[in-house]
Order: sequence, then structure tokens, then C-alpha cells
Amino acid sequence: MSHSQTIGDNMPEQSQDEILRRLTELEAENRELKFRTAVLDASESTVAPATRAPQRRPWGWTVLATVLIVLGAILAPVAIVATWAQVTLTDTDRFVATYAPLADDAAVQKYVTDEVVTIINDQVDIPALTSNVIDGITSLGTPPAATKALEALKGPAAAGLQSLIQNRVAQFVGSETFATVWEQALRITHSQFVATMQGNPKSAIAIGSDGSIGIQLGPIIEAVKSALVEQGISIAEQIPTINRTITVAQSDAIPTVQLAYGLAVAAGAWLSWVALGLLAAGVLVARRKSRALIWAAVALAIMSALTVAAFAIGNGVFITSVSPTLLPSDVAGVLYATVIGAMQQTAVAVLTLALVVAIVGWLAGPFDTPRKLRGFVSAGAASLRAVAERRGLTTGRFGEVLYAQRVLIHAAIAVIAAAVIVFVRPISTSLIFWTLLISVIVLALIELLQRPPADESASLSPATPDSVTADASATSTDAYGASGATEADATQTEVILPEK
Repeated sequence: MSHSQTIGDNMPEQSQDEILRRLTELEAENRELKFRTAVLDASESTVAPATRAPQRRPWGWTVLATVLIVLGAILAPVAIVATWAQVTLTDTDRFVATYAPLADDAAVQKYVTDEVVTIINDQVDIPALTSNVIDGITSLGTPPAATKALEALKGPAAAGLQSLIQNRVAQFVGSETFATVWEQALRITHSQFVATMQGNPKSAIAIGSDGSIGIQLGPIIEAVKSALVEQGISIAEQIPTINRTITVAQSDAIPTVQLAYGLAVAAGAWLSWVALGLLAAGVLVARRKSRALIWAAVALAIMSALTVAAFAIGNGVFITSVSPTLLPSDVAGVLYATVIGAMQQTAVAVLTLALVVAIVGWLAGPFDTPRKLRGFVSAGAASLRAVAERRGLTTGRFGEVLYAQRVLIHAAIAVIAAAVIVFVRPISTSLIFWTLLISVIVLALIELLQRPPADESASLSPATPDSVTADASATSTDAYGASGATEADATQTEVILPEK
């Protein structure tokens, strides 16, 4: 028996436990030092080539990325208008859904009523008709007193009949029947509305050579005539077929607008994709993709905000440019809001999307604050998993598969969310909000359900100092720019600590 063994055998049991505890602490410190050395060696081995990487891509790539992003942002407002023209004016259901509510607007109903009554009075001489009726009665040989009384009733009778027609027309225009007639007319004559900006003389809305815009009242007058006859006003039968167009606006720029409209409809199917492609290309060719993504989103947000402001300013310009004798200002405001509403909503939705992309790009970028936030979230998820596992709740093999395929799953979520926003129409702020919220919830669930392998869990345990991880990540971030954080994290998790 050796001398050391003799001493060990003679030692008290408490001293042996103290020595074992100290040996365990020394082994933990040794592993910590080995981990620091391995991480620093890995960082030094990757920093040198990474610092030379930007030199391989000249500054011309930055110029190209800037040009592509600027072009894409400038085309965005044009794409909004073109998409609206292409979708709204070629989709009958969308067109009817957009313009059918005008039949329920009080200002539009009053304007239509006044115009229809004016046209009836122009076509039917009601005072002459009432005078002829009374003269016919007096010609039958009425007494002088009765004849005098009937002669005195000519004026009131004509005014009363005109008031009756006014009330009946107003009742009809305010009824569900008028709304149905209006919607049916929109659906049947949709092709005429599409032809309006193309200068088709048979369209329901006519554009004159002088730039005047008019709405044909013939179909509405025919419906009013039928309603008056059904209500017992037989005088309405004398209303002839009227082909009357009322001028609602006039501008010398209308022919130019027609040309722009034609181009917008032709380009509506692909212009939005061109703008999106230019922005994406600008991000892909940039040397620092994370920063390029943020700047592209900011540029798109600025142009969308300017578009929204332009629509708001255009409301006042349109109302002041229309003569009150041609179209009341309240009706002009309703018409403008109806036409611009869909485009304005799209611009607001794109603005919201751009801001969301900018924020997400910043949170996912290789910057100090976002990196700390991501670390905080990961640490919180790890703590929750640890608490659940101590209580016997674990995702087992399913969680390990989720962790192994986390990059693919994250990419799939991003692609699905982008597809929803790009392809679902009409785009709206609520669509973007719910898509983002559901994506965040799914990502949070995956973060909680995934189960890292035991060795990686140990390397991220409290025994591993957070300062070492942060230093290595910061060093790799400076070297790699936009993609440094990801590669640094991969280096940290793949280090294998040698055992002696």
C-alpha cells in the first residue's frame, strides 16, 4: 500500500468530500478556460479572412444597390395606381362592390333627384298640361264662378304636381329599388365603364374632346318613369326617351389622364412585381444586406407616405377644380373618395408593411441591441423549457426535429407570410397585422417546443459565461457585417471541448 493511499485511508470522511468538491470545481474551471480558448481561436481564424471579404466586392455594388432600391421605391406609387386600375376596372364584382354604395349616399341621392326632376320639367311642360286640363273642364260649360275658381287653380295645381313628382322621385331614389337598379346597371354596363377612359362614345360615362366628363341619366330616368306610372302619376307617360348627359367635371388634362390610365391598366399586371423585384435585387447585391433591407423598407415607407399625402391633397384640388354649377362640392368629395379609396387603403397598407419589414430587419440584424434582445428571448425560452422538463413535460424527439430543422421552418414561415401579403387582394392594414401576429405566435411556439441536443444545452448553460458569447459574436459581427452574427453563433455552438 502506498503512502498516499495510507494517508487517504486515515483521512476523515468529511475531508475526502471537501477534496472531491474542490476537484469538481477545478475541472469546471478547466472546462471554462478550454471553452474560452476554443472560442477565441475560432474567432481569430475567421476574422482574418472576413476582414478581407469587403475588399473583394468594390464600392460599385453599393452604388448599384442604391440605384435599384431608389428605382423600386419610385415605381411603388405608380404600381399602386396601376394595380388599382387593373384590378378594380377589370373585375366586375370588385367594380360593383366599389361603386354600388354610392346609391346609398345622401348627397348623391339628392343630386340625382334634382337632375332627374330638372330633366322631367324640361321635357314635360307641366304648367301647360295643367292649364289644358282645366281649360278642357271649363269648356264643358262650367258656371262663371267655377270657371274663375278653376282658372285660379292653374298655378297651384302645376306647383303641386311638380312637388308631387319631386317627392316621388326622391322616394324612388332613396328606396332599395333604386339601389338594385343602380347595382344592376353597374354590373351590366361594366364594360362601358372600362371603355370610359378609352374614349368609347358608347360608354355610360362620356369624355368630350374638350376634356369634359359626363354621366348619362337615360337609364335612371326610364326607371323613374316606370315607378311614377306604377304609383298612378299618369302624366309621367308623356316623358319621352331621354339621352341626356350631365357634365360633372371639366379639365384640359383629361386626355393626358386617359393616356396615363391606359398605360396603368396595361402595366397593372406586372408593374408591382417590377417594383418589388428592383427592391429585392437592391438588397441581394448590397455588401451589407441587413442594412440594405432596412433602407429599402424605409425608402418604400417614405414613398408610400408621400402617396397617401398626395391623395389627401388631391381631394381639395379636385373639389375646387369642379365648378359648383356642374357638380356640388359634397358630391364631388364623395366621388373622389370612392375612386381614390381603394388606392389610398393600398398605400396605407404598403406603408404599414414597409415599416414592419424595417423593424423586423433591424431586430434580425447584426446590431448590438437586437442581438441582446434575441439572446434575452432565447434565454427565456430555454428557462421555460428547463422548468417544464423538471416537471416532466418535454417534447422529446419531436422537439429535437424542430431544433434540427429550425432554419428551414423559419424560412417556410417567412415565405408563407410573404405569399399571403403579396397574393391576397385587396391588401389591407388588417391583413398585414394579422399575418404578422400569427407569424410571431408560430415562431414563439417553435422556440418553446424545440429541444436542443444535450451537448448544446450544456454549452449554453449558466456555467458558460454570457460575456464570452457576446465578445465572440461582436468580433464576428464586425468582420462579417450583415451575416456575421449568424456565422458567429454557428461557430460557438459547433465548438467541441477536448477532454483530458
